[in-house]
Parts: sequence; structure tokens; C-alpha cells
Amino acid sequence: MNDTIRVLIVDDQMMVREGFSVLLNAMPGIEVVGEAVDGRQAVSQVAALRPDVVLMDIRMPELNGIEATREIVAADADAKVLVLTTFDLDEYVYQALRAGASGFLLKDASARQLAEGVRVVASGEALLAPTVTRRLITEFSKIAEAPRPPAMARIGDLTERETEVLVLIAQGLSNLEIASHLVVAESTIKTHVSRILVKLGLRDRTQAAVFAYEARLVTPG
Repeated sequence: MNDTIRVLIVDDQMMVREGFSVLLNAMPGIEVVGEAVDGRQAVSQVAALRPDVVLMDIRMPELNGIEATREIVAADADAKVLVLTTFDLDEYVYQALRAGASGFLLKDASARQLAEGVRVVASGEALLAPTVTRRLITEFSKIAEAPRPPAMARIGDLTERETEVLVLIAQGLSNLEIASHLVVAESTIKTHVSRILVKLGLRDRTQAAVFAYEARLVTPG
């Protein structure tokens, strides 16, 4: 079995693409398999190359990163999208996460942070900085004065413990941190997370966090 993480880099600036390619290819277990200059090319490259992780810039010509993310997620459930942004409070970050991105990373991240971000997202974990988590809560509080009916209906399918785990996921905790908080084994939390995703029809824990915000399980303050 090949455990190498295959990465596609999407950015309209050649220097950014080349810089990330050099940094990631120097990391063990990571291979850059292709590059794309805009969202439209990204969608076709994902279909052709089947990468594990897509490093996605947001602001691009032709098709922006948000729309490209939405198309990639709809077409390929295996590719995880990691959004690249210049500012941690980028107004488009939460839109990208709602579109299906698995996390975000600042463009000035170190080589170690970049590689770790790729590995975290490839493993199915969420990559959300506390600042972005707060931003998500703030944005959702603006657009959703009341919980969305479909969201509330689906929450009824969860057990009390699963709902508790969902809230902790939305607060940015890892499985290990949730296990410590609830004083149970990490394997138990993994089982809960899997059941939550299946019951809610979600692809990963980042989408579970977004769902929790929309259902108003997590609120500002």
C-alpha cells in the first residue's frame, strides 16, 4: 500500500505554486502530483490526478476557490480541500468551509506547518485555527437568526452523547482532547464521530462543525 499523500496545488501565482511544491516535495510521505492556475483547471486536475489533498487559493480568475471547492467536493468525496489564505480572518474562509473545505492554512505558514496541515487534512481531521472557529460562529450568528429546520430534524437522530461530541468537535477539539474531556477512550470517540457523520450525512468533521453552527448548537459568547 502506498502511504504517500498526493497533493495538488492551486494558485494563480506561479511563485506561490513553485514555492509550495519545493517545500512539500522535500517532506517525507508527501508528493506534489500537479498544479493548477485557477479553479476551473483545479476541477479537471482533480478528476485526472485523483489527489488526496488540494491546496486551494480562494481568489482566482475563471473559477474562484470557493466554487471550485464546491465542485470538487460534489464530484470526488476522497479529495480533501485545504484552503490557502493571506489573513486568518479572511471573509471567504467560512464560505469555503461551508462549500466543503476541510480546513484552512495561512500562506505564510512554515514548511513544517504546511506539511503538518496536509497530513492532518489527509487523515480526515479538521484544520481550524481558533480565530477561524470564532469567525465561523460570528458569521453564522449573522446569517442564521434561527436554527435551520433540516438541521434541527437531523439532530434528533443523535444520542445525547453524540450531540455532546458534536459540540466539542465544533469547538475545535481533536479526538484525543474530546476523549480526555469526557474521560473515555479515544477509540470510543472515533466511533462516536463515525456515527455522527453517517447519521448526519456529512463527509468529515469540518462539515460536522459547520453543521453544529448552523443548528445553533454552538453560539457566540
